[in-house]
Amino acid sequence: MTVLIAFLFPVFLFAQNNSEELLEELDQTVADYAVYSNKKEGEINKLKELLSYTSADIQKYDIYGKLYAEYKSYQSDSALIYARKSFQIAEKLNDVRKLNHARLNLASIMGTLGMYKEATDILNQINITTSPELKGYYFTVNSVVYGYMSDYAASLQEKKKYVLLTQKYRDSSLNCYKPQSSAYIMAKSSTLLDTGNHKETLVLLLNYFPKIAHNSDDRAVIAYIISQAYRQKKDAEQEKKWLTISAISDLQLAKKEYISLRSLAFLMYENGDIDRAYKYIKRSLEDALFCNARLRTYEISKMLPIINEAYQKQNETNRFQLVLFLISASILSVFLLAVLFLLFKQMKKLSKAKQDLSLANCKLSELNKELNTFNEKLNETNYTLTEANLLKEIYIGRYMDQCSDYIGKLDEYRRKLNVMATTGKMNDLIGAVKSNQFVENELAAFLTNFDKTFLQLFPNFIPEFSALLIDDEAIQLKEVELLNTELRIFALIRLGIKDSAKISTFLRYSVSTIYNYRSQLKNKAAGPREDFEAKVMRIGTNLK
Repeated sequence: MTVLIAFLFPVFLFAQNNSEELLEELDQTVADYAVYSNKKEGEINKLKELLSYTSADIQKYDIYGKLYAEYKSYQSDSALIYARKSFQIAEKLNDVRKLNHARLNLASIMGTLGMYKEATDILNQINITTSPELKGYYFTVNSVVYGYMSDYAASLQEKKKYVLLTQKYRDSSLNCYKPQSSAYIMAKSSTLLDTGNHKETLVLLLNYFPKIAHNSDDRAVIAYIISQAYRQKKDAEQEKKWLTISAISDLQLAKKEYISLRSLAFLMYENGDIDRAYKYIKRSLEDALFCNARLRTYEISKMLPIINEAYQKQNETNRFQLVLFLISASILSVFLLAVLFLLFKQMKKLSKAKQDLSLANCKLSELNKELNTFNEKLNETNYTLTEANLLKEIYIGRYMDQCSDYIGKLDEYRRKLNVMATTGKMNDLIGAVKSNQFVENELAAFLTNFDKTFLQLFPNFIPEFSALLIDDEAIQLKEVELLNTELRIFALIRLGIKDSAKISTFLRYSVSTIYNYRSQLKNKAAGPREDFEAKVMRIGTNLK
């Protein structure tokens, strides 16, 4: 059950942080390395300021120890300086514990700097029985120094010897630390890993990791050991994740001597992420050189050419692809320019065609207006012709009826006169010849027939004619009248007889009388008098 919880723990711990998100956080941390370095320098400067305010050896020893701790993974040369100063103060104080602790600090930093002989010489000088409380630290420093020596041993025989010493001192340290301490957990997990027992290593570390403070130096170390356990398990994804967590912790604490980022760089190289591999190995080399960690510099120098070559090849490939892209883009640009040029020409043609079409439309519109005007005139003419034809038809019929009737009446009048002549009634004959009663009767009948015929053709003539006059000058007809003299004059005008002489002959009035009637009615017109007769001509039509 414990094993199951241990394996499931990372899922809950990093549910929101998958590998890519962690790598993005690491990328940002690498980019902000100067921020963390400045913070580190600020903390160191505070300790140096404290140093300038004290002259007591015991206080100086404590401050030198703190400066050593700050510089140990940041700048090895400075750490060595403050370790030696601590040793000098310890000698002055003649405190055995402080002397042994200072010697252990010296041996530890010398191991980091690759000064193995010096480190082992110092370790051999220490009689640890005089400081039993430092046994754990003593065995750990021995284990680390011999571990360095085993990694860079010149022969296999020496390597085996140093490996055995490393394991011996590490196992001894386990008896000196409390089981729940970080030192114990790190030593125990390293022992388990050496025996290939990655399952128990993960059970131990995954349960312990959440308890580590974010600003603790142990966080990066524990995360790195977890990554190595996953490496043994051949789980590359988890190995990458925990290496990333370890590297983030190292960089945010401004450590310059580390292994996680270098290991992650090589893993990125193997996964084909050359850009990140180059960026990480470059950062690792710069930090190792700044720290003067010779062994880390040596390790990086073996990997750097491989990653750098791959990076250069990728750059060449990218450069070739960029050139190819630029050539393709140039060809495409030329093609697009050609298309745009053709399109521009087509647009000019289209614009000219639109202008021509617009001009043609304008001309067509003018022609349509002219045609409409012509059609209106033609309709008016057709209407006039139709009206004239209708008038002709009606008046021809009426004329023939009238003529036939007059012939009959004249024949009857002739027989009446003939009877008077043959019977000798000369007085009656003379009286009949002299009388104009017959003519007046026929004229009255003729005018009545004219009135009926005209009103048949123009039934609304009287109200429409009256509408052309001023309201108080409207035509007043007697009860027995269909038309009066004034209306008959303008009825004849409406029929197209505009000559006053012809109207006077038709109505048996003098020309001056007809003229006076016409003038009087024009003066009564509601509109301009010169338009009056033209308006009369439009009575009975749709042309008002």
